[in-house]
Amino acid sequence: MARYTGPKSKIARKFGEAIFGEDKSFAKKNYPPGQHGINRKRAKRSEYAIQLQEKQKAKYTYGILERQFQNMYEKARRSKGVTGEVLLQLCEARLDNVVYRMGIAPSRRAARQLVSHRHITVNGEVVNIPSYSLKPGDIVGVRHKSQSLTVIENSLASNSSVYEWITWNPEKLEGTCVALPQRIQIPENIKEQLIVELYSK
Repeated sequence: MARYTGPKSKIARKFGEAIFGEDKSFAKKNYPPGQHGINRKRAKRSEYAIQLQEKQKAKYTYGILERQFQNMYEKARRSKGVTGEVLLQLCEARLDNVVYRMGIAPSRRAARQLVSHRHITVNGEVVNIPSYSLKPGDIVGVRHKSQSLTVIENSLASNSSVYEWITWNPEKLEGTCVALPQRIQIPENIKEQLIVELYSK
């Protein structure tokens, strides 16, 4: 399966929450997609179905494919700490996610494109791999010749989010990944324990 590039609102409605950020279409149609979505009564779901949906929500939220996600879970399982929390930390430490968190891009999808098109640097070197895993102390910046891009300027101008584990220097257009975020610092509504239970079967 290739990375999902279809309608975002349809997926958000499937999960019952705006997982891709602010969404006018979702606000208007806050019910399941499909012809009978507004009248459909949801059947009681099995434990497996609930766990699977939580995993799919995490994958769609961060734009990660199954093989990548499974590898991240295995890495989290082998690490010290609570597996579910470490898994979310690995998701948050991805370069495309940090570019989005810093406000350089308006969405993770846009951040992935900026990274792929070589507009982003890590510690002064151009990195074009969205899944690149950042470490505490890494400096993420906008490539000098890309700093006047309209999409970046507009995104930074409208960004008001502040995260304790990231610092941002508006003059240099670069930020530092100070630490990996604690679970309480991750705003996403993901029940990571259900994902761990699913993979543990």
